[in-house]
Amino acid sequence: MMNVVHSPRSVKKLFINPPYVIPTWKRAIDLACCLVALPFLCLITVLATVVLNLTSPGPVFFRQERVGYKGKRFMCFKFRTMHVGADTKSHQAYLNGLQGSNAPMVKLDAKGDARLISGGWLLRATGLDELPQIINVIRGEMSIVGPRPCIPYEYERYEDWQRKRFNAVPGLTGLWQVSGKNRTTFDEMIRLDIRYSETSSFWLDSRIIFMTVPALLVQLADTRRARRAQAQAHAERSIFLPPSESAVKRSTQTAIF
Repeated sequence: MMNVVHSPRSVKKLFINPPYVIPTWKRAIDLACCLVALPFLCLITVLATVVLNLTSPGPVFFRQERVGYKGKRFMCFKFRTMHVGADTKSHQAYLNGLQGSNAPMVKLDAKGDARLISGGWLLRATGLDELPQIINVIRGEMSIVGPRPCIPYEYERYEDWQRKRFNAVPGLTGLWQVSGKNRTTFDEMIRLDIRYSETSSFWLDSRIIFMTVPALLVQLADTRRARRAQAQAHAERSIFLPPSESAVKRSTQTAIF
């Protein structure tokens, strides 16, 4: 992790004058939600530190460059849910396939992603891995509600009309997340994000915030169901493998429960 030292003046600018022009009503919602979420962030950080030290030594937080409002890039914070140095090529290839198809945007987690640490899928399915992004919200780089900030290599593949989703400040939750998320296609996600950027209001943000927890519960149930189906498929294939091959296959698979 890189240690950055800010002068008092730069800290004041960072926290009081966000890099984007965010409406007052939206900024008020953001800061109020952050105030409520900070104790949870502290508690989960302590728990994550203990668990990671026991299961996957390395940093607790993960930083990744993301693309936000009007295409501006920033460093996004998350709890680390993957092994240190995990390869991104599989995710990039999977994402490229989703962008060019009408398939539901099911996460690799549901398919038994070997890059995940033990229990990492649960943090991701419940959205708790994104809790450190309240730091980005406080800094004004993100909002509580808005389109998810994408990865640069995803942004580069966007068509011009799709980049209209960046006319809104990125958020932790949004219209897409509460409208089906992993059950929707890439094209549907883009259209929902553009609709939000054109119609955002205090009442729409409030509605999305209250719909987020039920949406996360649905996402968790979907992920558990998909992982069970994946485990059953692996078990059925193992039955038809020769004993020696089956043993090798089991030894190279990552536990998914």
